Amino acid sequence: MDASAASGADIRITDVIAHPLSQTLPRPTVTSWGKYTDVSICLVEVRTDAGITGVGEALARFSPKAYAELIETSLKPRLVGRNPTDITALWQGMRRALSGRSGGMLFEAISGVDIALWDILGKVAKLPVYRLLGGMGRSEVPVYAASVNWGEDAAMEAELDRYIAAGFPRIKVKMANPVKDACRRIERLRKRAGDDIELCVDANWAYSLEEAVEVGRALTANRYFWFEEPLRPEDEDGYAELHRRCDTPLAAGESNYTLDQAMRLVANRTLSYLQPDVARSGGITETRRMAEFAAAHDVKYAPHIGMSGIICETASVHLAAAMPNVKAMECESDASPFKTWITGAAPGIDRQKNGMLPVPTGPGLGIEVDWDAVRKLRVG
Repeated sequence: MDASAASGADIRITDVIAHPLSQTLPRPTVTSWGKYTDVSICLVEVRTDAGITGVGEALARFSPKAYAELIETSLKPRLVGRNPTDITALWQGMRRALSGRSGGMLFEAISGVDIALWDILGKVAKLPVYRLLGGMGRSEVPVYAASVNWGEDAAMEAELDRYIAAGFPRIKVKMANPVKDACRRIERLRKRAGDDIELCVDANWAYSLEEAVEVGRALTANRYFWFEEPLRPEDEDGYAELHRRCDTPLAAGESNYTLDQAMRLVANRTLSYLQPDVARSGGITETRRMAEFAAAHDVKYAPHIGMSGIICETASVHLAAAMPNVKAMECESDASPFKTWITGAAPGIDRQKNGMLPVPTGPGLGIEVDWDAVRKLRVG
């Protein structure tokens, strides 16, 4: 079938191929969890009988071959022969591939497929994904630099300086234990950045409730605009108590897989910023639901990217362009092969200007994959 003649009525999925990819980061990412030197993703390719191929990305930081097997053995049989534009029905069918509560590898795998389906839908409609999502008339979206890594004072200050020199008006800083060092660095980095730069902190679950209260005081005193993931994501009562005792707005959500996991802390306004990751949170379909639920409760949407690749980043740009409540999207600084090899598009860190990132205008995600580069990064 000729691609130009394809319509949503007659197109069918012919194959689903999962590509487990791995790389060594150009520079390690250091958080309260430790030092990341190697990281993985799973790229998903969905082919159709119209000659249209969609691409997606699953957050699969470790053991990417396990994700590929899950996609090809459990999800592919539910997709082949189906119309790729029936995205809601396909999502619900994939959800039933495993029983039990929502989450884990299955939902990260679904995320990769779902992004690819939206890419196909955009190509069929000859519209960029953000237009399919409704759009807000944005040609660019706000981003923040991520991140100043946890480390020695001089190294953290040097990273902060680089982001400021690159024109970022918003910058995220990683914090960890000991608490006294965190509080000292919070104040030190504020003084170095000055009053015009917006700073926020990501703790990656580093703290107990009492430790988070102490760090929160330092953040409030130094005018940081959010305190991200101070506690374990399961500790919803702890987040509610911290909200009562900390004046700095709280941010979380990258650890949530579905809307129901975000509902409580959004509905009661414990969180001021919701941060789902499109490569984990059920793809564009479920992440959109999360962002719209947040908007209905006057909570801002701030897409999480982490150490992901260009497809995750691009899908997040489309969501940020379409959602009414976007605050700013994470803009990872590492120019890794996942961001520089896989497509001809430059990573956001190289395209942003003064903290604003252009929105792709081509159909679907608006990117073309270099399959030779994918083969070089493929494992197994």
